[in-house]
Amino acid sequence: MLKGKIVVPGEKVENEIKENIYFRNGEKYSQIVGLIEEKKDIITPLNFTYLPKVGDKVIGIIEEIEASGWFVNINAPHFAFLPLAEALNEFVDVFRTDLSKFFNIGEIIYAKIINIIGNRIIQVSIKEEGAKLEDGVIIKTLPSKVPRIIGKNASMLKILQEKTNCKIIVGNNGLIWVKGEKIDKVYEAIKLIEKESHLSGLTEKVAKLLENG
Repeated sequence: MLKGKIVVPGEKVENEIKENIYFRNGEKYSQIVGLIEEKKDIITPLNFTYLPKVGDKVIGIIEEIEASGWFVNINAPHFAFLPLAEALNEFVDVFRTDLSKFFNIGEIIYAKIINIIGNRIIQVSIKEEGAKLEDGVIIKTLPSKVPRIIGKNASMLKILQEKTNCKIIVGNNGLIWVKGEKIDKVYEAIKLIEKESHLSGLTEKVAKLLENG
C-alpha cells in the first residue's frame, strides 16, 4: 500500500516539488499521475497503478481481516474495504464468528466500487454481481489496456474465451482472472494485445494466435 498523496495531471502541488511539474500563473501543477511522499520533493510516476472510480468492477485479493470486514488489494495506491454488510446477506455475530470462513487472506473476489472518500478510503461491494473467484489465476495488465482486451461489445473477450475454453473475468483495475486448461494461451494473447493495442487487425491476429495453439 503506497503512502503519500496521489496527484493527477493539472492538480496544484506545493512549492517544494521540483520534478514532473509545470507552471501556470506562478503556481506549480503536476504533469503526471504520481505519488508525492512525505519529506520528498518529487512526484513519482504511477504508470502501472489503477486509479479507482465509483462503479468500476474490480478483481481483488483479500489482504487483511478486520472485525467488520476485509481489506482488499485492488491494484490501487490504497487497499479497498469490503464491509460485512456488503459481502453477506445473513446476520453474523462478529464476536463469535471467524470471518475467515467467508473470505480468507489470499482469496480472490470480484467486486464493485461503491464509494470513495478522499483518495484513501475505497469501499467495495460484492452484493450486486460480485463473487469469490476460486481455482483460477491472476494475470496483470495495464489498466489502460483493459478496454482493448475486452473489445467493442466484448468482442475480444469473447474470442479469448471461445478459442481457449477458459472462463475469463477482466477487472477495470488491470487484474484478469482466468480459469481453464489453456491459461498460457490466454496470457500470450493478452501480452500481444498489450503490445499491439494501437494497431489495426489485432482481433484477427489474436484469433489466429489462439487457433494455432
